[in-house]
Amino acid sequence: MKPLWVILFALSLSAPALHAQERGIYTRITQEVIHGDTVTVAELMPVFVFPRKIDTRRFAKLVENLKKVYPIAKEANRLLQEMEKHMGTLKTKREQQLFTKAMERKLKEQYAPVLRRMTFSQGKLLIKLIDRETGQTSYALVKELRNGFSAFLWQGVGRLFGMNLKDTYDPTGDDEFIEILIRLYEAGYL
Repeated sequence: MKPLWVILFALSLSAPALHAQERGIYTRITQEVIHGDTVTVAELMPVFVFPRKIDTRRFAKLVENLKKVYPIAKEANRLLQEMEKHMGTLKTKREQQLFTKAMERKLKEQYAPVLRRMTFSQGKLLIKLIDRETGQTSYALVKELRNGFSAFLWQGVGRLFGMNLKDTYDPTGDDEFIEILIRLYEAGYL
C-alpha cells in the first residue's frame, strides 16, 4: 500500500491543473499512458510578450477589433458568392441592376447600425479582411457591383477619413501578424 503522503502529493499536483483549466489557461487536458505511467498532457493557450506596455495595449486592441470585424468579413464573402451565383442566372442587365439594388437595401438595413458604430481602426481592418476573404479590394467590389463613378466617390470619402479602399491584404508582409491572429481565432484560441 502506498503511503498517504504520496497520494496527497499526486492530488496536489493535479489540483492546480484543474483550477487552471477553469480559468481558461489550458485548451485541452488529456491523460496518456507512456511506458505504463499515466501522464497528464496540457495544451497551453498561446501567450504573446511585448517589450513595451503600449505594444501590449495595441495587441489587445487588435484582438478586440479582429473579433468584431472578422465575422463581418466572412459574411461579406459568403454573400458575395451567393450574389455572383444568382447574378449568373439573371438574363438581362436590368434584372441584374434591380437585384443589386435590392441586395444593397437589404445589406444597409442589416449592417448600417453595426458599421456606424465601428472605429476607424476597425474600418481599416475590415477593408483589409474583405480583400483577404474575397480576393478583391473594396474598391474593385464597389466598381464591379455599382459603377466606376461610385467607386471613385467612395474612395474619395474614404481618403478624407484616412482610409483607402484599394488597400490589399499581404499575409507574408505587413499583415503577417493579423494572419497569425486569424489562424488563432479560427482555431478557437482567441
